[in-house]
Amino acid sequence: MKEATLDLFFSNRFQEAEQVSRALNNQRDCLAKMVGILDEIRHYGHRLFFCGVGGGAGNGTHAAGDLFKSCRIKAICLTDNTPVVTAITNDEGWSRVFADQMDTWNFGQDDALFVFSVGGGDAERDISRNIVEAVKFAKEKGGRVLGVVGKPDGYTAQKGDAVVVIPTVNPDYRTTHTESWQCYIAHLLTEALRQRSAKWESVV
Repeated sequence: MKEATLDLFFSNRFQEAEQVSRALNNQRDCLAKMVGILDEIRHYGHRLFFCGVGGGAGNGTHAAGDLFKSCRIKAICLTDNTPVVTAITNDEGWSRVFADQMDTWNFGQDDALFVFSVGGGDAERDISRNIVEAVKFAKEKGGRVLGVVGKPDGYTAQKGDAVVVIPTVNPDYRTTHTESWQCYIAHLLTEALRQRSAKWESVV
């Protein structure tokens, strides 16, 4: 890119980020609900499982590490064990890579699944079937589903209990904005939990 074109490129992306930020103000209640669920999990010593692919997997690893270390939450990212991921994929298929791990971990009604995904999965079109199967498994076991996704009509957004949808301000950069905000929101949740009163408050 030429310098003038590059300047315009960055200017447009920052303007889009501002639009996303303003729009996310309307989802503060959802973020507060997430904090309440995570605080409950922390208080009772339950477990939080992250899943995602590509950038979502990386954000899941990051978020699980932060919540484990800084908030003492039993957080597990289901893409972190490479031998397990590849063995399940080889033997059972990519669609089962998360659900089979959750089954082995004995995921139950006290646990929660946190999804980082752009589309959030689509059962009808068989897109990101592994995420669809993970969400389905979590709900069948009575657990709660949280998420940060980029589409309101995806499986996670439709079936989840507290799911933030990153608004699409430019379809060409939906993935860029969604995966970037996943990381930022994960940091905000961690900081909100760190600053919350030591006295646990029940979820209203």
